[in-house]
Amino acid sequence: MTPDTSRHRAHIAMIGVAAISHVLPSLEIIRELVARGHRVTYANDPTLADVITPTGATFVPFDSRLPSASGDEWPEEPIEAMTRFLDDGMRVLPQLRAVYDADPADLYLYDIGAYAARVLAESQGRPLMQLSPTFVAWKGYEQEVGAGIRALPGADAYWAKFETWLAGAGATTLDVDTFTGPPGRSLAMIPRAMQPRADEVNTDVVTFVGPCFEGREQGGWTRPEDAERVLLVSLGSAFTRQPEFYRNCVAAFGDIPGLHIVLQIGKEVAPSELGPLPANVDVRSWVPQMAILEEADVFVTHAGMGSSSEALRTGTPMIAVPQAVDQFANADQLVGLGVARRIDTADATPEALRAAYVELTTDADVARSVERLRAQALAEGGTERAADLIEAMLR
Repeated sequence: MTPDTSRHRAHIAMIGVAAISHVLPSLEIIRELVARGHRVTYANDPTLADVITPTGATFVPFDSRLPSASGDEWPEEPIEAMTRFLDDGMRVLPQLRAVYDADPADLYLYDIGAYAARVLAESQGRPLMQLSPTFVAWKGYEQEVGAGIRALPGADAYWAKFETWLAGAGATTLDVDTFTGPPGRSLAMIPRAMQPRADEVNTDVVTFVGPCFEGREQGGWTRPEDAERVLLVSLGSAFTRQPEFYRNCVAAFGDIPGLHIVLQIGKEVAPSELGPLPANVDVRSWVPQMAILEEADVFVTHAGMGSSSEALRTGTPMIAVPQAVDQFANADQLVGLGVARRIDTADATPEALRAAYVELTTDADVARSVERLRAQALAEGGTERAADLIEAMLR
């Protein structure tokens, strides 16, 4: 866009975590802030520099030890996974201070898992805004969800460690539950439809701006001229070692007349592991997902929040095959919205997958629901509204 010369130029710092699924939702907001003339810095692990620098932001490196940066497996036990984020925040904070104590930002933006960012901003007395790539807490969340987490083995030690760190690191918010929730302002970069208990979210604090995908460089993809329908299969970036599932997808959809199948298998599976493939199956290690979803008639997905949001934005019904963490809740939310069928991995037989495809492509209620939700997601404002709200914090 053309910069508005009436705007106040500011130093805006975005501090993220070393996980691609947390970075992608914010990139277009960062690009828009740069286009509006602000000096934007973006702190993250060097493994994500190539994704971030095209926005025009100045990349600020820090050394993260999160599994997504180190290549290790994420632990399945919740407290252990939460401890990884806490330990990383403790590790990253001195690295951030080395940069931002000498060059403090006028406004700090931060990912929900970037605990060091909130400590830094609070210790400097600077304003901050949370950018959430997933759903946020609602009134009663601590009683309904948090209490269950507090009862897990190791939770007491985790909370004590967190409280001790906050007290000694310069934070002004010392209660852990409050600290890990939204600060005074938060932007939820998801469709409001994906938010559990949406009516119980404090909208004085949280604004749903919807998916911020406008302008994303998607890469090229052209729908084949003979494709009457297009189906995309992708389990995202973290759970792609699923050769049997991919074979089941080929068996389920490969012989449907007029159907073109784009099958993303990641880097850990070789195409040869899938056996003989019909001519209408296009196997790739990575795909320009948004570009294909604009053309797709059905999306077989792990129901990650990013992928779910993209499909709602493009009006694409889904077969949700959740793999981990919030994906099970996301899948159920999509089913409740009337735009998806959920099939767990163990039940994802060719017969079940094909039956779900037939239902989604023949049910008039599904077609009406995807169009209604697409219109709602577009109306939430996306990148432009997010940038406007960020600039309002500066004023």
